[in-house]
Amino acid sequence: MPIRTISTLLVALLAVGCTAITVNLPPITETPTDERLSGKVVWHDLLTNTPEASRRFYGELFGWEFEQPRVFIGVGSGDSYMLIRHNGKLIGGMVDSNALGRKENISQWITTISVPDIDAAVERVSGAGGKVINAPESIGARGRMAVVEDSTGALFAVIQTKGGDPADAEPMQNGWLWDELWTGDVDGATGFYQSVLGFQHTDHAIENKDGNYRVLKYADKPRAGILKNPFEGERPVWVNYIRVEDPSAVTAKVEGLGGRVLIEAQARPIGGEVAFIAGPSGAGVALQTWPLD
Repeated sequence: MPIRTISTLLVALLAVGCTAITVNLPPITETPTDERLSGKVVWHDLLTNTPEASRRFYGELFGWEFEQPRVFIGVGSGDSYMLIRHNGKLIGGMVDSNALGRKENISQWITTISVPDIDAAVERVSGAGGKVINAPESIGARGRMAVVEDSTGALFAVIQTKGGDPADAEPMQNGWLWDELWTGDVDGATGFYQSVLGFQHTDHAIENKDGNYRVLKYADKPRAGILKNPFEGERPVWVNYIRVEDPSAVTAKVEGLGGRVLIEAQARPIGGEVAFIAGPSGAGVALQTWPLD
C-alpha cells in the first residue's frame, strides 16, 4: 500500500495532536484576502517522526524551505511545528509527532479544506454518515479548524480562516497540484461531500476498469478528485499530488535521501505521468506532470 493507512488509534492521536500542538498558528497566507474559497484545499500538514530527515528529503527533492513560525505556543521543543515555503510562498506545515510522546508512527500528510462556516459544516458531518474527530477550535491567527472523517472512513480537516484563503493561482513546479480521495465507495463519498461541503461533481471518461474519473467542484471550479481505491481492502485516504516536470528524475533521488519509491513513474489514464513515493517517516505523496497532455 503506497499511502500509509490510518488506524483507529492514529485517528485518536491526530485529534490529540491538533489540540496539543496547534494552539496558535500564523495565517496560511501572509497577504490577507478576506475571501474564503469554499471547497478549496488550502493547506497540507505533514506529521512526521523524522523531522530532520524529512526537512532534508523535501528540501533537496523540491527545494522546499522550513522555518519556525514567529508566534507559536505548543509542547516539546521550539521546532515542534514548522512552516514550509516554496519559492517564498507558504505551502504547508510540519508537525514533529515525537512531541506527542507516543511510540506509534502516525506519519502522514493531512489535507485541509476551506469552509465559510465551520460550525455549520461540522454539524452536517454526522447526519451525512461521517464522524467528528476533533470539534472546531481556534488555532490563533490561522482561524478555526476541525478534524473529521467522511462516510467512507477517510480523514481530513476543515478550516474557516481568519484572514481569508490564498487566491487561486497557477500550480508551481514542485508545489501542490491536486488532491484526490481514494475510496471503495465513490458514490457514497460523493454524497457526503455534497451534503457537508456543498460540492457538485462531474465524471470524465477515461480508459480504466471503472470507466470514469470523478471531479468535485464548487461554484463550477474543480477542487478535488475521487477515485476508486486501486488497493482493495485498504482504508480510504486523501492523496496529495506535487507537480513535477519529470517523475523519473525525482524518483531516482528518493532512496538516496532516505525515502522509498512505492510506484515507479508511469502513464496515467487521465493523462500525464504519475509516481508515488514515501518520505523517511513513511508518509506518502504522489508526483504528477501537468498539464496532462
